[in-house]
Amino acid sequence: MTTTPTRNAIHPVDEVLPVQNMIAFGLQHVLSMYAGIVAVPLILATALGLEGDALVRIIGASFFMCGVATLIQTIGFAGFGAKLPIVQGTTFAAVATMIAIGKAYGLPGIYGAVIAGGVLTVLLAPYFSKLLRFFPPVVAGTVILMIGVSLMPVAIRWAGGGNPAAETFGAPASLGLALLTMVIVLLLTRFGTGFLSRVAVLLGLVIGTIVAALFGLANFSGVASAAWFGFSMPFHFGTPTFNFVPVLSMLLVMLVVMVETTADILAIGEITEKEVDAGVVARGLRADGLSTALGGIFNAFPFTAFAQNVGLVRFTGVKSRFVVAAAGVILMLLGFLPKLSALVSSIPLPVLGGAGLVLFGTVAAAGVQTLSKVNMNDTRNLIIVAVSVALGVIPSTVPTLYHQLPEQARLFLDSGITSAAVAAIALNILFNIVGNNRPHPSSLAASSSSAPEASDFHA
Repeated sequence: MTTTPTRNAIHPVDEVLPVQNMIAFGLQHVLSMYAGIVAVPLILATALGLEGDALVRIIGASFFMCGVATLIQTIGFAGFGAKLPIVQGTTFAAVATMIAIGKAYGLPGIYGAVIAGGVLTVLLAPYFSKLLRFFPPVVAGTVILMIGVSLMPVAIRWAGGGNPAAETFGAPASLGLALLTMVIVLLLTRFGTGFLSRVAVLLGLVIGTIVAALFGLANFSGVASAAWFGFSMPFHFGTPTFNFVPVLSMLLVMLVVMVETTADILAIGEITEKEVDAGVVARGLRADGLSTALGGIFNAFPFTAFAQNVGLVRFTGVKSRFVVAAAGVILMLLGFLPKLSALVSSIPLPVLGGAGLVLFGTVAAAGVQTLSKVNMNDTRNLIIVAVSVALGVIPSTVPTLYHQLPEQARLFLDSGITSAAVAAIALNILFNIVGNNRPHPSSLAASSSSAPEASDFHA
């Protein structure tokens, strides 16, 4: 649903809060998503045998470029940036493809494909955004629901310690830390007032980390060994190389990224009650493309909107894009200050998992809220949601199901969000558009006269 502010009113998305509040709220965003930033370089480095200085530089570059990408998305300029409270992070969708490219062409081959993929995304953004008319509430609600559901296993793995194959996974100490953090967040949200309740996640992470340190469950050794200052210059790993197959593979990855970013933009539009049209989506996708191209130059990887931060916006009710811009500045500082980056990375995964369960659950709840405005008495809408959700949960419940399929097919199928989005769009076309002259059944139930029409999601 969108709201139209009065002529002199400032929409909450465009509200500038006191500096100290923006710093605290921005730090909360950073702590909620740092593990996702670090994970991609770690996975890639392990697969390609990178270690030591190379890994440190890539992690630092990832933090720095996530900050740059977030500023481009939130502040925006000259047709780039959705100007919504969206945090940009390194996408997991590109990991398998980058590993394959890296084994054949090395890091220069990866970065050449990343740069080309970013440029092509910028060029394709205006055309891709015209597909927004295929995202009526029944599709948008389903995809938002699947964003939350797909993130749940991530929080669960964090709560157990990170690696399900480890002997210590699910240890009582890890589960206790996760539960303690979640309880702290909930209690502060319930009984805290004003600013205190809005930084519940931040305080939960800080208190949970302190408790973990008291019981010897937090490791800060990396902070002492990290340098105070460091930065990776452009093309640190050599001049990028451009090869047809890697570039084509990265373009397919970026198509997946565009689907996920579109879903996140729609989710943020719903949560903040800010109108989202094809122009907003196009600017958001261009920001993805520009940030990805710059990432290839500055030794980082493709970027996308981070869904976990969508949950934080929903949970806290803080809708200002300038708060997220403050998070972008903090991320840039982390890229320049390895010691500070190491401190943030020392937060135990179980602590992050306890907060993540709350945050990711709120994303799923936002999807349910959107679907509640759809006429679910219509069997067609019911089937769209049922089949899309069923296909969307496959990657997180049976992750090996598609492993014998071609890699390019797995690019789409291994992402629950993308699988659900493609299925929902296709089923909506089949059931509600093709050969159907009746009123669009994805519009709201007749009794919900105050809810938005499907056209609210159209170009």
